[in-house]
Amino acid sequence: MPRPRTLSDEQLLSKVLNVIQSEGPDAVTFAAVSKTSGLSGSTLVQRFATKAGMLRAALLHAWDRLDAETARLAEAMPKTADGAIALLTGLSRDYGDNPASYAEGLLLLREDFRDPVLRARGAAWGAALTAALAERFERQRQAQTIARLMLSQWQGSLLWWGFSSEGAVADYVERELRLFLAALEPKLI
Repeated sequence: MPRPRTLSDEQLLSKVLNVIQSEGPDAVTFAAVSKTSGLSGSTLVQRFATKAGMLRAALLHAWDRLDAETARLAEAMPKTADGAIALLTGLSRDYGDNPASYAEGLLLLREDFRDPVLRARGAAWGAALTAALAERFERQRQAQTIARLMLSQWQGSLLWWGFSSEGAVADYVERELRLFLAALEPKLI
């Protein structure tokens, strides 16, 4: 009979994510996770089989959390241009206000791009986020196009914030998105 788990899958995956966030995805080893979780390396091998399996499971867990936060914000924000800005600004808050930490987070994109399962999750999230943004522009002729362009502008503004470090990331993103929408058509905001 198997022993009861001392850490739930969610607790363990959160610990793996902590290693990723503090030291990067390359630091995720059975030894590193064993040290932070208190579980033996053999227990981790039983749960994940391989280092790649452990990394994938943790990143899928991160996608689950991002999907849930996106859905929560999409439900809470008004279906207006201001609501679209608030949704993306809300998602930006998790990046923190330290460009160096944000840069470390970009290493996760490398892992997402390398792994077809993770890449598919990213594509699905992008589609869901585009749909949520398009709902906020449903009265516009090209709501889907505005949503995709706004999503691209949002990601670009995060990168440019990393270079400039001008204040809080959420403030920078909001300012950039307002400029973007005003350039598209002043009556959008």
